[in-house]
Amino acid sequence: MATTNSQSGTNAHEVAEGIFRINTPVPPSIIPGGFSFNQFLLVSDEPLLFHTGPRKMFPLVSEAVNFILPKESLRYIAFSHYEADECGSLNEWLADAPHAQPVCGKVAAMVSIDDVADRPAKSMADGEILVIGGHRLRWLDTPHLPHGWETGYFFEENSRTLLCGDLFTQPGRGESPVTEVDILEPSEAFREKMDYFSHSTNAPSLLERLAMTEPTTLACMHGSVWKGDGATLLRALSDRLLNT
Repeated sequence: MATTNSQSGTNAHEVAEGIFRINTPVPPSIIPGGFSFNQFLLVSDEPLLFHTGPRKMFPLVSEAVNFILPKESLRYIAFSHYEADECGSLNEWLADAPHAQPVCGKVAAMVSIDDVADRPAKSMADGEILVIGGHRLRWLDTPHLPHGWETGYFFEENSRTLLCGDLFTQPGRGESPVTEVDILEPSEAFREKMDYFSHSTNAPSLLERLAMTEPTTLACMHGSVWKGDGATLLRALSDRLLNT
């Protein structure tokens, strides 16, 4: 792991082959208990950044990306849904990476991104594949899971990594880049205090669809990346939602 900014503690760590987690911890003085914001950089001949981080965090994330590769070489800026920590600095990235294009689901492009972004989005249909060098990314529409009509996720087929956004949000500063210990209980305890799920009636079927990809790495936007039997963990989350 490399610390890319000593003042903020922003750091970068390779969590799967060619996939780097960029993590910025937030101290308890700002968010009680501490918190973290993660972005995922997929290194290839057409690099892709998944999540931008909030606009005010752009200098830190930009510095971390530049530590791994020249930030102007980014080809795609992707995200799960329209929210500040997902795409708040999208236009800053488009300005610094002149060949970069936003990537999102068709609904996100229609309702938000093609209006607010400085360049048109590459809108992904459900099940569509984006190939970027050594990475093969399948877009999966997951409306309202956990929130936002436009929500979707990328599944990187070669490493079996699910870029799962706000699913399994963990409290704390995300000190461990990768973990194999349980993240369901801490994420559910966090959800109990601050329920950010929409509780769509389609959530169980959407979680089952994600489980069927059989991921072995869950790249969470808040907290540690998790490695293990992702299908079982996603089904356990579905069971919790059915009983709450």
